[in-house]
Amino acid sequence: MNNTFQLRKAERKQAKLRIGITGPSGSGKTYSALLLAYGITGDWDKIALIDTENGSGELYSDLGPYNVITLTAPYSPERYIAAIEAAENAGMEAIIIDSASHEWEGKGGILELVDAVANAKFRGNTWAAWSELTPRHQKFIEKITTSPTHIITTTRAKTDSVMTDDNKVKKVGTKEIQREGFEYELTISFTLDRDQHLAVASKDRTGLFIERDPFLITAETGKELRDWNQSAKPDISTLKRELVRQANRLDIADIGGVPSDPNDALAYIKDTVQVVLDEELETKDPEKLAAQVERLKQISPEEAKKRYKESKEKKEQKEKQEESVADEIELDADTGDKKDEKVKSNKDKK
Repeated sequence: MNNTFQLRKAERKQAKLRIGITGPSGSGKTYSALLLAYGITGDWDKIALIDTENGSGELYSDLGPYNVITLTAPYSPERYIAAIEAAENAGMEAIIIDSASHEWEGKGGILELVDAVANAKFRGNTWAAWSELTPRHQKFIEKITTSPTHIITTTRAKTDSVMTDDNKVKKVGTKEIQREGFEYELTISFTLDRDQHLAVASKDRTGLFIERDPFLITAETGKELRDWNQSAKPDISTLKRELVRQANRLDIADIGGVPSDPNDALAYIKDTVQVVLDEELETKDPEKLAAQVERLKQISPEEAKKRYKESKEKKEQKEKQEESVADEIELDADTGDKKDEKVKSNKDKK
């Protein structure tokens, strides 16, 4: 074990955003999440919404051509993870999980699984069952916090009724339906009001919204978060992982079976990616590598394959030309040797 530690100055670096939106039914969670995602990415085609709400995620298709993955019961952590990975592999830049509450309290979710495992394995002992279910839930959380895309989660809030000052009954959200402490894994967490759909930041690591009065979430809110994130220095390890992900998305020949370690994977795909970009990779300069990753994102799989094929054909043609030149040189050398032998033979005869 290496017990040598290095002291360095703290420096904020770019990272993928983890955003939570919680509120009671009808508070505008899905709509707000879509606007946030668009503000962050600027491209509806790069947004995927994982819909557990019986198709409600498609009600806002008039906003733009975003993508949808329908997730039905059982709402196990593993099924959520598989849906997230499907969106990642498709090259999405922002993934909306609408909603994450089903993973906890839905059919086949954690709470239901605890009872099922307790009865099947531990004679009804739910404490023992949690020893199996907590690691499974934690993998779901880790998938959110380590995803190479921006993640926006929506969670339902338990609804309670209160009497207002003017003697009217008002429904309010009291507590999000997820495991306690879920919001602490996020960059920022918004709570929405049911009546006016106004947001307040209940937790904010960016410092942008914590002191702000209740406001409507718009695409501009997403742009604010994007600009805050991009104002930090690019992180080289994050960029390398994103480069590998984009290479997998492009599915270029010779890329299959990329190693999981980012450094090994980068070495494996480096030559191919350089062909597609038509330039050397700047793997030691974060800002230049960030620009190259952005250019790679704009290339379609069809265009990448075309560039790779053309480069391969040029290389083969060049090799054939070099072989042809080498053969001619060898032929000239042979001819010259034969001429020299003939001249020498004539001299000997004389």
